[in-house]
Amino acid sequence: MDWAQFRTHFPVTRRWAFFDHAAVAPLSQPAADAMNAYAADLAENGVQSFERWEVHVEEIRKVAARLINADPLDVAFVANTTTGIGLVAEGFRWQPGDNVITAAEEYPSNQYPWMNLREHGVEVRSIPSRGSRIDLDDVRGLMDARTRVLAISAVEFASGFRNNLDALSELCRKNGTFFFVDAIQSLGVIPLDVQQAPIDGLAADGHKWMLGPEGAGIFWLRREAVEKLHPIGVGWNSVIGAHNFGVIDFRLKPHAGRFEGGTYNVAGITGLGASLQLLLDAGVPALQERVFALTDYLCDQAQRAGLEIFSSRTANEKSGIVSLVKRGGSHHELKKRCREAGVAINVRAGRLRVSPHAYNTFEEIDRFIECVR
Repeated sequence: MDWAQFRTHFPVTRRWAFFDHAAVAPLSQPAADAMNAYAADLAENGVQSFERWEVHVEEIRKVAARLINADPLDVAFVANTTTGIGLVAEGFRWQPGDNVITAAEEYPSNQYPWMNLREHGVEVRSIPSRGSRIDLDDVRGLMDARTRVLAISAVEFASGFRNNLDALSELCRKNGTFFFVDAIQSLGVIPLDVQQAPIDGLAADGHKWMLGPEGAGIFWLRREAVEKLHPIGVGWNSVIGAHNFGVIDFRLKPHAGRFEGGTYNVAGITGLGASLQLLLDAGVPALQERVFALTDYLCDQAQRAGLEIFSSRTANEKSGIVSLVKRGGSHHELKKRCREAGVAINVRAGRLRVSPHAYNTFEEIDRFIECVR
């Protein structure tokens, strides 16, 4: 892969060494161009261009499905990860005494929707972290016959720990538990094949590793699981024959399309599609290899500069997120100093969080290390 050529698609590099993709990524140039083209067409033609862009949305659905090796009909566009999680949390047919398991240090969007179920008699069980890791035995110890859902991130947002989805899904299958994955910190740079990984559903906004705009993400639900969820947010677009507005015929689509109740965020989906195509053309396995090479180098240089590596860096647990600790200093002050020097990093859970993408360079990591020193 010609990474120098790949880098030319990212205008952010003119000013920044940008290592904050675990927060909100900069748009790729193809995404910006696609969104501008849609805006220009809408300004000039209004609704007369509707059919053209409707077809375009369906083409992007196919691109999103390719990313996870899914049937396009099982992919729904959502406004954000929270919306996708809510479709499961609010749609599941709960009974008093049921429980759901999630990680104690999950991002709030994968905790609050489950906590909101307590008035229905649903218990939330939290998996404690062991340092930077989540231990499979701790998950097993919390699971029982009333565990209806395990909801966990593919990669934990603060520590960068990559969960073993295969092992977790095996636990869920044996227990008859629905396995839901918040994939926002992995999709785009870490391969995920839903035909191979036996998960039941996932959600991910596109504004992190998929390099899309905020407000456009994907929700995938295994076809056999569709009837397990009572659909919420139902609207005109949820039914078979959605465009036949003059006929009321309440037959829900037999796939994830039933969760797309209303009008699409066409601008956001258009931008997301352009970035997804860029990533697929590069090849997600190649992107993962590049990101891991950059983060391995980052860890080596950070240790030389006196930083402690909090994240697990074993082969099957590392990700594009590196959590670092600088003893005797203020992480927020260091973040400020880095940003003043044109290096974008962040602070999460009281630690520095550095998250490079494949277009970043080793020289940019050296810029970060100089800020630290």
